[in-house]
Amino acid sequence: MEVWPDNLEAVNVFIQLSTQWRTGMSGVTGLDYNVLFARMDRMQLPDQEYEWLFDDVRVIEAEALKIINKKD
Repeated sequence: MEVWPDNLEAVNVFIQLSTQWRTGMSGVTGLDYNVLFARMDRMQLPDQEYEWLFDDVRVIEAEALKIINKKD
């Protein structure tokens, strides 16, 4: 799969967090944002880039949740 350069950082962070899903009685509910924020803090990004990266990861998360929770 090809990843556009503008999305590469978000995809890499998402992959790094691939084991950090919150789950409950209804299944997977989303990423553990505590872990996400800790990872992003270590990146020492300027404020605007931090917000953009968070938004981009949330888009990937939303699409992944659609697939994970898809009912056959």
